Amino acid sequence: MNIHIRTLNEEDPALISRAFLEQGWVKPVEQYIHYLAEQEEGKRVTLIAELDGAFAGYVNVLWNSPYASFKEQGIPEINDFNVLIHYQRQGIGSRLMDRAEELIQARTDTAGIGVGVFTDYGKAQILYARRGYIPDGKGIHKHDRYLMPGDKTIIDGDVVLYLTKKLRTV
Repeated sequence: MNIHIRTLNEEDPALISRAFLEQGWVKPVEQYIHYLAEQEEGKRVTLIAELDGAFAGYVNVLWNSPYASFKEQGIPEINDFNVLIHYQRQGIGSRLMDRAEELIQARTDTAGIGVGVFTDYGKAQILYARRGYIPDGKGIHKHDRYLMPGDKTIIDGDVVLYLTKKLRTV
């Protein structure tokens, strides 16, 4: 089993979109074209994981997080982390996270990440906790605000708990 991590290239958007569609997830090609453009501008790095030469997953590092607390503190955000279902539980996600954290550590000592709060995100919640990510203490967030006691909302992928991790310095 050979896991290779590299950055997104021009051939990837259609391949990634098709791979997720084959497992029933709609992820438009345009999303990855946008990622590629932002990568070329230096706003993000999109890391691609391949297992024995086949696309298996990806993750982004956003150098300037849209989450206000991270933005204010200059904390890069690990974002849109996905491993194809067929390739989960084979160490691919851990390798992607390792590489994302290495990139961040070269610039700063803290990494941030957001995770959904319902069962679909359970595997990610466990992975992040095992890797040492802790809640940022600000509660759950949706769109541009924190949810407060008494608020009513629909629990979906936009309801997020943000976490941070202090990275070891070399």
